[in-house]
Amino acid sequence: MQGRRDVPLGARGRAQVQTWRIPIEIENHASWVSSPLSRAVETAELLTGRSVRRESALIEMDWGDWEGCTLAELRAAHGDSYAQNEARGFDFRPPGGESPREVLARLQPWLTQVATSPVPVVALTHLGVLRVILAAATGWDMTGKPPLRIASDAIHRFAVDRVGRVTIVGCNIPLVPRPSIASPS
Repeated sequence: MQGRRDVPLGARGRAQVQTWRIPIEIENHASWVSSPLSRAVETAELLTGRSVRRESALIEMDWGDWEGCTLAELRAAHGDSYAQNEARGFDFRPPGGESPREVLARLQPWLTQVATSPVPVVALTHLGVLRVILAAATGWDMTGKPPLRIASDAIHRFAVDRVGRVTIVGCNIPLVPRPSIASPS
């Protein structure tokens, strides 16, 4: 759970991003924004080749005292109390952190603003934020398994109406691989 820790994009992540290319119809006709965390900013810059606007609403969920721990570590260390917290779904809260409900509350004004944008918005954000948007779009209460797996190496398209309601347009849309550059013989 990296959460709000400003962990930079690692070498493996950087190498993976450099194999991706955004489909041209999205890349050229969209406004780009990114979470202010450096791993998202660098991903956006690698994809676009330019600086993108940072949007604080897109920052990852705050995991408070649990940032830096793995899910397995948290379940092992906290046992039943962690399971009971997890069962709270939208109201799950790490000590000193924020709940998914609070993530949605901070996203809502931004989503409403996106709905009035004259061009599509491409947002580079984090799994915690995407899970909250998926929950808002599907009615999933964030208990049990999500209605679909959110791939980290894919595009997830959502529509937002004028009051900020979210619907799924498409999820797990593969990124277009960059063409290989053949080395001279």
